[in-house]
Amino acid sequence: MKLWIYRATMALAIIGLGVSIYMTIYKFTGNDGMCLGSGDCSTVNASRFSEVNGIPVAIFGVIGYAAILLVSFFEKKIDFLKKNGDLALFGMALVGFLFTLWLVYVEIALLKALCPFCVTSQVAMTLIFILSLVRLFQNQN
Repeated sequence: MKLWIYRATMALAIIGLGVSIYMTIYKFTGNDGMCLGSGDCSTVNASRFSEVNGIPVAIFGVIGYAAILLVSFFEKKIDFLKKNGDLALFGMALVGFLFTLWLVYVEIALLKALCPFCVTSQVAMTLIFILSLVRLFQNQN
């Protein structure tokens, strides 16, 4: 694996994790000042789509980005991940990307509001997915 792909994946996962933690705090506190002046942020966060079975969507982001970070960090240290790290990262990134597509649809088509923090997370996950595809195809050759 190319070092730049590893570093880029880690950096994007850290960004996504930071945004997800921030949005989780915002969801629990309801502090609209955290939206940094964006009314769309509070519109998205107050919508019925901001939770899945009572669990804030941002928590799924925290779990997903943390899992990507952990697998990336330990893939050179744990035998299972040495053999299957590319596939594990691809699988997690695919799930995250599909969820991201749903969230983009919700924001644009249903809510007609774009939360800048959500968009940051969506871009990060999309790029992680693309990098996971690159990794998968590079390591198969």
